Amino acid sequence: MNICIKQGYVIGNIQMNEQNVGWLNGLFGVVIFAGSLPATRIAVMGFSPEFITGARASIASILALFILWFFQAKPFKQNLPQRTDWIPLLIVAFGVVFGFPFFTALALEHISSARALVFVALLPLTTAIFGVLRSAERPSLPFWIFALLGSFFVMGFMLQGDQGHLLGPGDLLMILAIIVCGLSYAEGGRLAKTLGGWQVICWALVISLPLMLLLSFYYLPKQWSTVPISAYAGLLYVSLFSMLIGFFFWYKGLALGGIAKVGQIQLLQPFIGLVFSAIILGESVTLGMIAVSMAVMLCVLMAKRYT
Repeated sequence: MNICIKQGYVIGNIQMNEQNVGWLNGLFGVVIFAGSLPATRIAVMGFSPEFITGARASIASILALFILWFFQAKPFKQNLPQRTDWIPLLIVAFGVVFGFPFFTALALEHISSARALVFVALLPLTTAIFGVLRSAERPSLPFWIFALLGSFFVMGFMLQGDQGHLLGPGDLLMILAIIVCGLSYAEGGRLAKTLGGWQVICWALVISLPLMLLLSFYYLPKQWSTVPISAYAGLLYVSLFSMLIGFFFWYKGLALGGIAKVGQIQLLQPFIGLVFSAIILGESVTLGMIAVSMAVMLCVLMAKRYT
């Protein structure tokens, strides 16, 4: 538990400033999100992308409603977002509740989770760009240099061996997913400064619940007996962790540490995701991956230094 002391925090016996706490929360969020694509890949082996999108949001939304009802300091009606918060919440809901889950689930019918992780490398840049457009953040030139360098490292590594591979439907769907996700991350991080990190994702989920329930029921599997247990496990992960718990840490991190700055931690997500893919899906982890991971971590540290 964090104890606020003026503008710092004490975690155990270590005092941390607000930005470092933001980076730590962001890292927790990224580790959780890194399991999303492997888990979604497993889930689409038993469920349709439409059902996964609706079901994961519906499950998370019901839990979010419970959290808002029982854990708010004031009565539920007194904790409603301000009128000016609803449009940003709708943007968050469209991007992270519907857009990113739906487009990635569709993409993973055409491409592997490893290839989909190529495009996640672009998420820090899109988040930073939207963070500049939607807030008053103005990162320094060295920050942008290391942000671009880190993205190039990841893209170069992930695309090696794919020379001549033309962009297919799965690739285009991932590009669309990254754009809407970057916008929603930036909007949610900006809103979390006043509304609170966990409140942002909870309200975004609640306002999405009616549509997501309809989507779930419309695309219910016709034969539940043919759905493997692993698909249920994948759905459970993306519902509880990717759709809800991860955002508690992520939006708090963006609010405390800065949208563009903390967003660079996402450069590590493809490599953490590949580790999960190796464990869950049997994909190999190479020395090249380890080397590039170290280079990317250096870029993240340097970007943090020049914030």
